Amino acid sequence: MKKTITYMTVLSSLALTVSLAACGPGEESQKKDETSGKEAKLVVWEDIEKGEGIKDIVSKFEQDNGVDVKVVEKPYAKQIEDLRLDGPAGTGPDLLTMPGDQIGTAVTEGIIKEMDVPKEVQAIYTDVALDSQKVDGKLYGVPKAVETTVLYYNKKLVSEEKLPKTLEEWYALSKKTATGQSFGFLALFDQIYYAQSVLSGYGGYIFKQDDQGKYQTNRVGLGNTGAIEGATYIQKFYKEKLFPAGIIGEQGINVLESLFTEGKAAAIISGPWNVEPFTKAGIDFGITKLPELENGKNMSSFIGVKSYNVSAYSKRSELASKLALYLTNAENSKKRFEITKEVPAVSALAEDPAVTKSPAAQAVAEQSKFSELTPNVPEMNEVWKPVDAALQTIATGKAEPEAAMKQAVKTIDGQIKAKHGTK
Repeated sequence: MKKTITYMTVLSSLALTVSLAACGPGEESQKKDETSGKEAKLVVWEDIEKGEGIKDIVSKFEQDNGVDVKVVEKPYAKQIEDLRLDGPAGTGPDLLTMPGDQIGTAVTEGIIKEMDVPKEVQAIYTDVALDSQKVDGKLYGVPKAVETTVLYYNKKLVSEEKLPKTLEEWYALSKKTATGQSFGFLALFDQIYYAQSVLSGYGGYIFKQDDQGKYQTNRVGLGNTGAIEGATYIQKFYKEKLFPAGIIGEQGINVLESLFTEGKAAAIISGPWNVEPFTKAGIDFGITKLPELENGKNMSSFIGVKSYNVSAYSKRSELASKLALYLTNAENSKKRFEITKEVPAVSALAEDPAVTKSPAAQAVAEQSKFSELTPNVPEMNEVWKPVDAALQTIATGKAEPEAAMKQAVKTIDGQIKAKHGTK
């Protein structure tokens, strides 16, 4: 975690001029707009059902800066797709929300701007969250929330006192309780986003990193001995029918969540985004970090980072950058957390009572110790589908782990070479 600084220091830092080092498509128009004397307008793309979390913050920013801010809610994972079309057309946002693993692609395409943020302001964010916004040492956004998968368990089906601590213990419990209609432990292990927690624990990896942490995209570790061992372990949950057939494929997440809310699953792996839905469903659940593996390592997970990024097409990029820093400062990050329950990326808030009293936030914080960033390089786009396809053939028994995983790596290597000019 980064060394924290006081909120007053943050406020004074925000008073510093925040400029954008990289020139973008809207730079010339920006100069005309900012010297016109007219009231500026900003468009912000926020995540679905998260606009309420910044409503009052945006209102205060409007008053203090004499601007009009329009907040539009869009699925955050798909905003980059809309920006590709709306940006050049002049109908896109000034500020958008993105997953950290899309940063590299956006930078390569030139659709978001580099941000010049003072070091003392950068210091308020956690290391891992800020790192997700960097490409080749340059900063292209500021983090607003972090998330990772955790374990939910139904307190009526398994007590906290007897809660299994290892994945093998959950396997044993599942063997005793699975009936075909009700189940013990469930996870979407046919998807790399979830399966990586096991593969990584046994020594698999997506891209090897060098001493500086740079991803070596010509070294894919999803077909190595550790990855195959992890995939073999995963396969037994399917072979022994401890997982229902319905949780394989696109509809798997709906089946998994339904089984939990109907009280037919003792535990599932999911994320903090399900706290509210499960609460509304009336489930008396507990939430904790992921279990340990038999080799003594804790199950890993991907850390997802949501960020605010400035569109390269913005005519008001300096003002948009100022708003991004305002939305993610310590005070406003806390306000946003209290409404959205999304864990803030500000180091100091980890010890704030508003966060520490939240079981979900604490579980995310604990699991984060064993987690890794989703690679934010463009080559990551070539990983998802081949590995998910391999994991699904393993889950359905159509292929053995070694053959399936090695074929996935071969496909990934070929796609990276064809689309990114490497290897």
